[in-house]
Amino acid sequence: MYEHELQVADKIVAEVCGLTRRVQDRIVAAGDSLAKGDRSPVTLADLAAQIVVSHRLKEAFPGDPLLAEEDSGALEASPEMAERVFEQARRNISDITPEAMIEALDRGDHTGEGQRYWVLDPIDGTKGFLRGDQYAVALALVDGGRVVVGVLGCPNLPAPTSRVSDTIGFLFSAAAGRGTITRPLDGQDSDSARVDEVTETSDAVFCESVEAAHAAHSVQAGIASRLGITVPSFRIDSQCKYAVVARGEASIYLRLPRDTSYREKVWDHAAGSLVLEEAGGRVSDLDGRPLDFSKGRLLGNHRGIVCTNGAIHDQVLAACRAELGLD
Repeated sequence: MYEHELQVADKIVAEVCGLTRRVQDRIVAAGDSLAKGDRSPVTLADLAAQIVVSHRLKEAFPGDPLLAEEDSGALEASPEMAERVFEQARRNISDITPEAMIEALDRGDHTGEGQRYWVLDPIDGTKGFLRGDQYAVALALVDGGRVVVGVLGCPNLPAPTSRVSDTIGFLFSAAAGRGTITRPLDGQDSDSARVDEVTETSDAVFCESVEAAHAAHSVQAGIASRLGITVPSFRIDSQCKYAVVARGEASIYLRLPRDTSYREKVWDHAAGSLVLEEAGGRVSDLDGRPLDFSKGRLLGNHRGIVCTNGAIHDQVLAACRAELGLD
């Protein structure tokens, strides 16, 4: 099942990675960004990427709704930005109109409560993108509350450290029960992604966000101490962390709650979680429950997220709960 959906999603994400690569240097140089209410930057590439994904999905699956991070409100305060977004979108969709551009953006307003819908984060890791560093294009299909297709495009991700290669940029594609396949964005040769074989927590490697505010580095240091981990963490932006664990370069990735009321956004985890699980890993909340994507735009039933290679999941979960005082 979902073979056609996976093929379409893979092709769309590869196309959009080309778009984001095309504009990244220009974004960094010119500072083409806006500010949302939460002060996170919204970039030209964010908006143009969402337009292209939304348009392509509507062509392929006209009955499927889309839940996405951005909307046309980001353009209202800046006609200049709207013009630039239109220019970039038109390079991929030659016959798109300004009206169709707005419609494509606003198609992403799905509530996340339907039986089947797509989830998009057009640029996950926007700050990394603006620095010229790591980011991901993340597209997933949710059916019946669980992710059944997930594709991560990581345009700046180097080849695994275990390989002698100067290749930059990889695609990770997964469908439920079919495993995770990875290939270079600029090549055709594909390979299965598999988590590492670490069974002793002291041998594990943490994967953390670059920015301490995102990763709660001090808390994770306490968890690492409980697990006997002494090696430095693998630090990288965005859902690329899921990809790094999925291909065995790290064993653990945590998203710890900022406070008792904080809940994660579905677009930050839908694609990545399936990529990791289909590579042999495990993803749960701090209570050990699988993630439920049927309750809206937030993972409202879950506190925090624990991602591991699977073999050490229970030990990592116990250490997290102890460090956070949840037991």
